[in-house]
Amino acid sequence: MEIPPKSPDGSERSPPSRELITSRTGSTLCMSSRSESIWTSTSRSKWEIYHKPVIVVSVGAALFLFGTVIIILSCFLNDEKNVFKMSGPAFLSLGLMLLVCGLVWIPIIRKKQKQRQKSQFLQSLKSFFFNR
Repeated sequence: MEIPPKSPDGSERSPPSRELITSRTGSTLCMSSRSESIWTSTSRSKWEIYHKPVIVVSVGAALFLFGTVIIILSCFLNDEKNVFKMSGPAFLSLGLMLLVCGLVWIPIIRKKQKQRQKSQFLQSLKSFFFNR
């Protein structure tokens, strides 16, 4: 015979996991989702849409230029410090990687915006024809 689990204070047993799932779970998941719903028609500014890729491109360009400056300085300075010779290419490659990622991200967002507009248009057509 199985002993039912008790609550932390030991007074009563905890409910089975089946009882914890309610019918509101689906709506709660949709409300807490980070993606935009197709039902919201609030227009967003260009900065709200493109701020993340612009920041990534800016940081990537800054790191790329910083790495270029370090490489150039390490060529002209005849110090025997290998730190400059090793960190220059590291900043250069990291900056280039962020720059390319940001530049690729922008067309992906544009394509996603076009698909979202088409989806909203199709949803409005569907609701127009089926709600008669």
